[in-house]
Amino acid sequence: MSDRRQIADVCLILEGTYPYVTGGVSAWTHDLITAHKDLSFHLMTLLPTGASKELRYSIPSNVVSHSTAYVQQLPPGQKMTDRRARVLCEALQEHLLGMQSRGGIQHLAGIIEALRSFRKLGTLTLLNSAAAWEMLKRMYQRAYPHSSFLDYFWSCRALLGGLYSILLAELPAARVYHTVSTGYAGLFGARAALETGRPLLLTEHGIYTNERRIEIGMADWLQAGNSSSLDIHSRMPTLKDLWINTFIAYSRACYEAASEIITLYEGNQQFQLQDGAASEKLRIIPNGIDYERFSKIRPQTGARRPSVALIGRVVPIKDVKTFLRACALLKNLVPDIQAYVLGPTDEDSEYFRECENMAGHLGIEDVVTFTGRVKLDDYLGRIDVVALTSISEAQPLTVLEAGAAGIPTVATDVGACREMIMGPASESPALGPGGAVTPLCNPPSTAAAMAKLLNDRYWYHQCSRAIQERVRTLYNKATLDRTYRAVYETYLQRPASSINPSLEAVN
Repeated sequence: MSDRRQIADVCLILEGTYPYVTGGVSAWTHDLITAHKDLSFHLMTLLPTGASKELRYSIPSNVVSHSTAYVQQLPPGQKMTDRRARVLCEALQEHLLGMQSRGGIQHLAGIIEALRSFRKLGTLTLLNSAAAWEMLKRMYQRAYPHSSFLDYFWSCRALLGGLYSILLAELPAARVYHTVSTGYAGLFGARAALETGRPLLLTEHGIYTNERRIEIGMADWLQAGNSSSLDIHSRMPTLKDLWINTFIAYSRACYEAASEIITLYEGNQQFQLQDGAASEKLRIIPNGIDYERFSKIRPQTGARRPSVALIGRVVPIKDVKTFLRACALLKNLVPDIQAYVLGPTDEDSEYFRECENMAGHLGIEDVVTFTGRVKLDDYLGRIDVVALTSISEAQPLTVLEAGAAGIPTVATDVGACREMIMGPASESPALGPGGAVTPLCNPPSTAAAMAKLLNDRYWYHQCSRAIQERVRTLYNKATLDRTYRAVYETYLQRPASSINPSLEAVN
């Protein structure tokens, strides 16, 4: 890679993904870069503290520079005088409260402007000073006096640590900034747009705030406060609200800063509007796959067992256990069935061991093979049906890759799966189902849908033709690459400008 000081055409902002973690978003990122070889890219990867920096991809030659920042990791910074620290905290307080109450770009701009007035900031002043302590107490009294102060202190410290780490990280120069999610990556992107005046693009695969809502809703360590009250009119905000509202604020700031808000399918747009996106900025560009490559794969002939496969990482969000339970039921309907789990097993070793043990308890250790990471092309020819039992997805490429090879999918009703398998409302002429869509965590429905495809050859071929044609017409990567190139060309030519006249001071 070239000198870090080179100004890249596009700075891709990534959170916990490429090039250190495999998965759908990372694969999409790698393909995006390689599809535009004449554009230069800078990778800005945000990582959790302690995350591995082992590369999982060979970095393309048009990535001219790469930097990382750790969320929550701040330098000590210089110790300020008490007076200067109080001045800083007083300038920050209202904007921080705003960001904890679903505020947007104006509050983020205020925080950036306050931080830029001081040099060599870090934990000594921002988190550990007497002024920061007094500010925290004032914020508590203003917003959450009914909650545990100790819980508020630790929640606020974590949230502020994440915010400050993003706003103090080195900002690479680029002609266009392109964030691949909201959250911390979106926050970094909004900051880049504010500080440089360069355009910001957002491609949202899954809805970040929805994923955080699920995580926060399941967090036992966040006390519910007075949420048990039967009087709905007297409900006060809880610390769970604090966390959720803060991440909504990050999304809102990104939406307001972005020139275009791209997502993969229509269902996502309703959530984006709900969290503050402007309808005129919304655009759909679905994921695409190399149709020519996968459509050349032919089913293996000759003697072999009928086979199904889950293609994905062995992690809880993929709900591999539902797939295993479905395979145990499928064995009764298709006795000679062969099942594969095609994907890395090393990302959550404990969950993988649980899945192996479950296969033994279900008596299907002779049916299921955990292959680990494989080249998908080597297996698709021997697979009849793909199953996807995830509890959350955006637009999984495995459905499209298998579909290009004429392999139907049975998938849970998450993300864009229904649209890919059953066809979008706008499809004309309607091609019909390319498999089946099942409820979450429902092994009997998954098993029944797989059995119907395996036992009814007319139904199988009908689904096979439908999914292959749908992928060819709607999800061909060659066409979608040209669409992204047109987007980049539009914004690469634009001069730097303020997002809003009221933010000129920040620029």
